[in-house]
Amino acid sequence: MTTDTTTDSSADTTTEATADTTLQVTADTTTEAARGAPALTVRPVPPEVLAALRTADDAGRVPEPFTDDEGGAPLRCCLRRSRPGERIALVSYVPLRRWTAATGARPGPYDEPGPVFVHADACQGPDGDALPFTDAHRVLRRYCADGRILGGELVGPGWGTGELRKAFDDPVVALVHVRAVEYGCFLYEVTRV
Repeated sequence: MTTDTTTDSSADTTTEATADTTLQVTADTTTEAARGAPALTVRPVPPEVLAALRTADDAGRVPEPFTDDEGGAPLRCCLRRSRPGERIALVSYVPLRRWTAATGARPGPYDEPGPVFVHADACQGPDGDALPFTDAHRVLRRYCADGRILGGELVGPGWGTGELRKAFDDPVVALVHVRAVEYGCFLYEVTRV
């Protein structure tokens, strides 16, 4: 991926999606529904957070948008891979800090920053209902309501809702982060509906 830091005067002025930008995960089979499998919500980086990150990221840096000539970067704003020619930015994001600020929890040392790709300009958020980024090994990291890590599970390519539901089998689990294995990057969060 090459980096182009030139500015584009014809930047997309589309407003960020303000409707519910979450994906709902329901029971896969009649058996899951019958045993009371919880419905889950997959959450990309929220639109109001994206707007702030595009001005200054969670490390206080101004993003440097570039044209993604190759495509393939995992976008946390719309939960899909970038397409060649799209303008994107790599920003520092602290997802647990923002979640715990809304809940009143204190994550302490678990409040970790990491790099995430987002569209350089506002986008419409997820446009489908498929579980994103299941094509590679991932870590499903579990957190309790006070923001402490409860553990994690390495899942292989092709993982799905069954593995997510298993992560929520423990009633103490309040939140799951789906993370990349190679760099530990945050991809998205999952909560119970």
